[in-house]
Amino acid sequence: MAQGTDPVLREIVEQNRMLAEQVKVQQRTIEALAAKVTDLQKSGDRRDEQWRSLQEGRGETDPGRSAAPERDRSREVRIGGEAGLAFFQTGSQGAFPKAEFRVDDPVITLETAVRKNMYFFTELKLLTRETNADKFELGEMYVDFENVSAAWGRPGQLGVRAGRLNIPFGEEYLVRGPVANPLISHSLSDIWGCDEGVEIYGRVGAFDYVLAVQNGGVSRLRDFNADKAVVARIGGNPASWLRLSASAMRTGELATVADSLSEVWFGNGFFRALGPAKSTGTFWASLFQADATARWATGRLGLAAGEARFDDSDTTADNARRLRYGYVEAVQTLAGPLFGAVRFSEIRVAGGYPLAGWGALGTFFFRPSLAETLRRGSFGLGYRFGEPLVLKVEYTRESGRMVNGASRDQEDFLGGEIGLKF
Repeated sequence: MAQGTDPVLREIVEQNRMLAEQVKVQQRTIEALAAKVTDLQKSGDRRDEQWRSLQEGRGETDPGRSAAPERDRSREVRIGGEAGLAFFQTGSQGAFPKAEFRVDDPVITLETAVRKNMYFFTELKLLTRETNADKFELGEMYVDFENVSAAWGRPGQLGVRAGRLNIPFGEEYLVRGPVANPLISHSLSDIWGCDEGVEIYGRVGAFDYVLAVQNGGVSRLRDFNADKAVVARIGGNPASWLRLSASAMRTGELATVADSLSEVWFGNGFFRALGPAKSTGTFWASLFQADATARWATGRLGLAAGEARFDDSDTTADNARRLRYGYVEAVQTLAGPLFGAVRFSEIRVAGGYPLAGWGALGTFFFRPSLAETLRRGSFGLGYRFGEPLVLKVEYTRESGRMVNGASRDQEDFLGGEIGLKF
């Protein structure tokens, strides 16, 4: 029988043909599935890459679009802050006789780059320790032109700041905040302030310098006398462990009625006229100070000595004064993050001057109460949990004598504080 006519054989051939067709269909299905799996894998890879890009701040936010260019971090706005959470108690004639819980010197800062080597900085003082008003105050606000001297091949020799600036006198104001200050109190002189003006700064050879011209008066809205405050400091490090500097300042002539107070802070108060307003049109002061700080692996020793020469234009009396002041401070690590600090400071003035210290401002500064001597001894312990967080306790013994012979012995201070910074 011919093969082509065998029914059984024809059925087998047909079955083989059908199987071959099924295999082809299955192969096409497998290929299609494989393509889909590949597409899914590629899509997953793109999503993973997008997620990684977002995490790194380079992110591509839309699938199919090219990655965004790298962010210009120089244009970021950096916000920071510092505050002390404190308990203050003084003697009956002190500023805090009622044993108060306080928020101490809280401040919010903002800084951003404007362009290369040009920065804007400002701070908002939410509540200064020494204020008697529950309100916000403007601290520093300036534009900083860094490294101007690089334009003529002298990098680091000249920078310029303009706006509202810290008064660059002495060294203590640089470590005055709740975190940097090893104690809660400051020295008796405690020279600091913030004033509108312009300053230049830089380093020439082994020396650094700051020179500022500022308004001088306490008003943040107007300057009531054309005479300006001039402040200068020059310093250097003759050895890796030693810092030396010298500062000089004149407040300029200030209007007794309109300015009323100097911008520079001294003795937990300000410079002000001693003569009555009807016979005293202006007042002024010149200050000179030398600072030295020696450091070693576990501590430091700092000291400062200076003189303030005060006078006013009172036509009825000679109110010239020389206020001599100084302090010595030691900080020593005791065990790990535990440290101890001591500071002794003094102000002496023949003829007397309004010196508040830890005393009540209404009693020892605004009233005609003149002190001839004021001394302060501060002793404290602290524990640094990390650079932005410190716990401190302090006891301060303060005493003095008024021009009428009365003693000041009811102003001692006891306090505790948590200082934090971010």
